[in-house]
Amino acid sequence: MTKDTSEPALLVDSHCHLDFPEFAEDFEGVLRRAELAGVGWMQTICTRLRSFEPVVALAERSGRLFCSVGVHPHHVAEEPEPVTAEALLKRAEHTKVIGLGETGLDFYYDQSPRDQQEASFRAHIEAARQSGLPLIVHTRSADDDTIRILREEAEQGPFPGVIHCFTAGPELARVALDIGFYVSLAGILTFKNAGALRDTVRDIPLDRLLVETDAPYLAPTPHRGKRNEPAFVGHVATALATLKGELVEQVTRTTTDNFFRLFQRAKLNVLETS
Repeated sequence: MTKDTSEPALLVDSHCHLDFPEFAEDFEGVLRRAELAGVGWMQTICTRLRSFEPVVALAERSGRLFCSVGVHPHHVAEEPEPVTAEALLKRAEHTKVIGLGETGLDFYYDQSPRDQQEASFRAHIEAARQSGLPLIVHTRSADDDTIRILREEAEQGPFPGVIHCFTAGPELARVALDIGFYVSLAGILTFKNAGALRDTVRDIPLDRLLVETDAPYLAPTPHRGKRNEPAFVGHVATALATLKGELVEQVTRTTTDNFFRLFQRAKLNVLETS
């Protein structure tokens, strides 16, 4: 999507939460500031099945917005019925849906029982395998179990995906790359105390990396302590460029190309509206 080098490269915020109440009174302003900051496209992420319709409605308001369908591990226990691949696939028929998730494991807060988190994670994986839509994985304090599940499921058949807001160690990075996944980096990359993360990211090829905000959370330096928003994703790209010894323009073009290579339905959306 960024092959025409005569035009300035546009960023993609591959993961944000624009349906959250922090943006309710400022949605158009958020989009306007993102455009002014050179952010061409954004994916707003579903975290509960009951939130799916509002998330899709937001995505329908702009050709620059895409969305996902999924249940965050925090909210698995809130679902009235177990999450199934069928329920996800039905909702994923909407053309604005480009990914499945976020899903995965969060053993830091343990807001849902771990066995329910795993069952939901595997249901999302099956939906990704059947549909070809990328899996969007959240993992916190759960590297070993995330690795186990990804390896077991990859043996049952391939599925595309990304580890979002990557903060894990090098072993999970290696496993993710081995099964064909991408790795997405958020504002944590800019934090002073994120040396271990930067050490891991140095060894991840640039052509397997995405950038995101995870807005409204994790505002990057120099905006720490503020509400995060897609306009700030450029700070992540700049930090990545510094880490890799690359020009920001090159990092922007590569991470945007990576996004559209992974999220194929997003590419089709853009081509149909251009």
